[in-house]
Amino acid sequence: MKEILITNDDGFEASGLHALASALRELPDTRVTIVAPSTEKSACAHSLTLTRPLRFIKLDDDFYKLDDATPADCVYLALHALYKRLPDLVISGINHGANVGEDITYSGTCGAAMEGVLQGVPSIAFSQFYKNDSIEKLGFSLTQQAVKFIVPRVLEGKISLPPRQFLNVNIPAVSAREFKGYRIVPAGRRSYATHAMLHRNPRGIEYYWLGQPSNLDYEQNGESDISALSEGFASITPIMLDMTAHASLQSLKTALKDQI
Repeated sequence: MKEILITNDDGFEASGLHALASALRELPDTRVTIVAPSTEKSACAHSLTLTRPLRFIKLDDDFYKLDDATPADCVYLALHALYKRLPDLVISGINHGANVGEDITYSGTCGAAMEGVLQGVPSIAFSQFYKNDSIEKLGFSLTQQAVKFIVPRVLEGKISLPPRQFLNVNIPAVSAREFKGYRIVPAGRRSYATHAMLHRNPRGIEYYWLGQPSNLDYEQNGESDISALSEGFASITPIMLDMTAHASLQSLKTALKDQI
């Protein structure tokens, strides 16, 4: 029996999470446990909650929400409290929206996968790109197909995940008929701007809602997760946790050679 732990950053009620669980339960000899945040935690990255206690709330068999927790909290605590041995796989998603380029550093979806591999469990993040109301029109069926295509290959060892690496999978906003297949590509590069909406409460005190305007610049991204999505392909990108700029090590040593 293969054990799979799933979580997300859109919260325990998110339709993408339930679509993921449904797809995985169609796999033979597989047990799925859900531990998800009680509220949406988008863009919380790989954060852990260290300043207050966390509490499991059981919703059904093998289904828990973690009160006001992050996705990384869900993975960390589930591995500690619910398993006598590590599960075979951690899967995060299906995120409502793509996680491409530098989104990976913001993403709670990817943060959960990072926590999985830090704890020694192979991990995958699945995200569904959308345009306007494409999720309402198309649902998550294409991503569910991708889940049933990729996950068995990981469990069987046909797709090898080295230590401290996870797969980041993004599905385009197209129908099954328009879907062109899979591309193994590097992460692209997104353009961001700072944006915040100023408001005042009834007492006149100012407050802000943060926004994160960004641009999927297809023309400036050659072979990447961004260009793959724009062309109707699903992108599969191996992500490593070692963020060292190895190409810059020698030049930095040279610049500081008198001090080291």
